[in-house]
Amino acid sequence: MTSATSLFSPVEADLHILADNLKQLVGNDHPILSLAAEHLFGAGGKRIRPAIVLLVSRATMLHDDITPRHRRLAEITEMIHTASLVHDDVVDESEKRRGVPTVHSLFGNRVAILAGDFLFAQASWYLANLDNLDVVKLLSQVIMDLATGEIQQGVNRFDTGMSIDTYLAKTYYKTATLFANSSKAAGLLSEVSKETAENLYEYGRHLGLAFQIVDDILDFTSSTDTLGKPAGSDLKSGNLTAPVLYALEEKPTLEAPIEREFASSGDLEQALELVNNSKGIQRSQELAAYHAKLAVEHIEHLPSSQNRQALIDMADYVLSRLN
Repeated sequence: MTSATSLFSPVEADLHILADNLKQLVGNDHPILSLAAEHLFGAGGKRIRPAIVLLVSRATMLHDDITPRHRRLAEITEMIHTASLVHDDVVDESEKRRGVPTVHSLFGNRVAILAGDFLFAQASWYLANLDNLDVVKLLSQVIMDLATGEIQQGVNRFDTGMSIDTYLAKTYYKTATLFANSSKAAGLLSEVSKETAENLYEYGRHLGLAFQIVDDILDFTSSTDTLGKPAGSDLKSGNLTAPVLYALEEKPTLEAPIEREFASSGDLEQALELVNNSKGIQRSQELAAYHAKLAVEHIEHLPSSQNRQALIDMADYVLSRLN
């Protein structure tokens, strides 16, 4: 299995700069928000999204160094992602994230929501200062998409009639939009052709879908220690993901416990068993592999480089998280 650390070796120095800059960007004007941000950015995480931005930047600037605007885009990407996590944790009432207490469990919901809003606002301000309207539009769309995805997820809770297409649309809004639009934005800052920019968008879109499908599988197959949150927590909260939707096609008895929202004793355990005894997880793995393969096809035209290879290997890494 490729580790994220070895995968990011071409941009390792860039990621160290990014980590230092993130804490400075938040500033010290608001002590409680700064404390919340310090907690967030210090909580680890693999920095996959900014790493992709930096790899795309270097893969499209082969003969020149990346610019301060490329670096700032990577920082903005991580700020948007982190802001969305803070809000998600409030909505999901999650006590842990990456194995450490969530912002709202430490500071309360009010501070958590304000901290998320603050990070979104900061990201928007730094975005505007890139002075590139096309990039501003792409990343502003991401912020709108994240809210749309959260609303869609809320509306579709415990809906056993939801289709895989609806699930994929929600997954795009909640996860893949940031991968897709930040990859394209990095290309635009490198002044790539329109065709290359679209290919970078598709790379990010398919990689983001594969990444989230794998996450959704891990919710059933990983331990609480590995996940940093209770296993089966998506299903318990009524968030029906690919393994459940595929299992429902095969095991009609799964409908009843979900539709009564696991109100009866043993409902959740029964539902988990039905999912695990179906082809839901296997079919979800195939769906993730399909999107990972499509992602790679969209960057094969880029000039050969260590950075392009890392982007290709990223698709393998996403799938290898299941091993």
